[in-house]
Amino acid sequence: MMTNQRVDTPAAGNAKSLCIVTPYPPSPTETFIRAHAQRLPLKTVIVHSWRPSIGDHTVLSYPRLVYHKLKRTLLRNDHEREKTAAYLKVFRKYDVVAVLAEYGGCGVWCAEACRQADVPLIVHFHGHDASDREILKMFEDTYAGMFEQAAAIIAVSHAMREKLVTLGAPREKIHYNPCGVDCEKFGGADPDNAPPVFIAVGSFREKKAPHLTITAFSQVHRAYPSARLRMIGEGALLSECRKLASDLGVSDAITFLGVQNHLVVEEEMRKARCFVQHSVVAASGDSEGTPVAVLEAGATGLPVVSTKHGGIPDVVIEGQTGFLVDECDVEGMAERMLRLARDPALAGTMGRNARTHIATNFSMDLSLGRLWSIIDSAIKSRRNGVE
Repeated sequence: MMTNQRVDTPAAGNAKSLCIVTPYPPSPTETFIRAHAQRLPLKTVIVHSWRPSIGDHTVLSYPRLVYHKLKRTLLRNDHEREKTAAYLKVFRKYDVVAVLAEYGGCGVWCAEACRQADVPLIVHFHGHDASDREILKMFEDTYAGMFEQAAAIIAVSHAMREKLVTLGAPREKIHYNPCGVDCEKFGGADPDNAPPVFIAVGSFREKKAPHLTITAFSQVHRAYPSARLRMIGEGALLSECRKLASDLGVSDAITFLGVQNHLVVEEEMRKARCFVQHSVVAASGDSEGTPVAVLEAGATGLPVVSTKHGGIPDVVIEGQTGFLVDECDVEGMAERMLRLARDPALAGTMGRNARTHIATNFSMDLSLGRLWSIIDSAIKSRRNGVE
């Protein structure tokens, strides 16, 4: 486990700590992981990658790394001893009382150390770690042991919870807790009076299907020429999507904004009529958890047009806070978008409903409160000798 992100860590001593294990430094879009590190009640130490490090420094000293490398060479083990030794060093140094593994693979990497240290392990799944076939194949022999070791397993959607059960996770250990959104940061949309501008926020990759959003928009634009689409994000499909917009004759009506900071995202959402995202199951099996951008759009006060995919139906109430269509139903998506383009009053009603729904059920405070309750329960159960 190796970290290469600067993090705030507690000073060694008597202060109890929560160890958060991540596969890499959290990206700017992974606001949920940053919130876990910054807003949970315990002091946190973040460790990332398969070769444990904190900040830019590996946990094990150079002599210990050489020692473990020799053991790997002689014994042909697969880094497990090295990883476990590094985690155990972190647990001792920072008086760790619980481990929160962000993504299933991280749960696998630190499960043995948690067992040896008798520290409760909480594994937080987010999306591809429960759906991508390549990842599932990579961990097919190790997820079972991790599920057994885990004190709790967190799913961010009802669909993910059922998938984890099929993968062998005990149903009684699985907790549904979608990521939340800071409703104080988002808000202020006025769909009733906004121009017919559709906003999409997300990476240009297969499971987000930006090409299908563009195709649906092209139909809207033909019927309603004043409609516009603004897309925030980048990724492998961006060039293809630019070409598609040109081929469909809507280049002048679509603005590709690239990656933007949160202030720009918030402002773009406030100026829009509606949020759109056409999520699908990728060829690899990769699926959404509960897309944070959908939550943010609702918190801003926008109706959402999206698909019946992953955790999106948990968030969007059909006909009340937005519209949902089947995956790859481009015509259905276009029809709902066109309806909102032509009916700003309906967009306004749905947007207000969405704001209330998200603030009531999907706020960051609620999500963090539920997460802390799960972690705290695991800590208390371990102290009381309850498995």
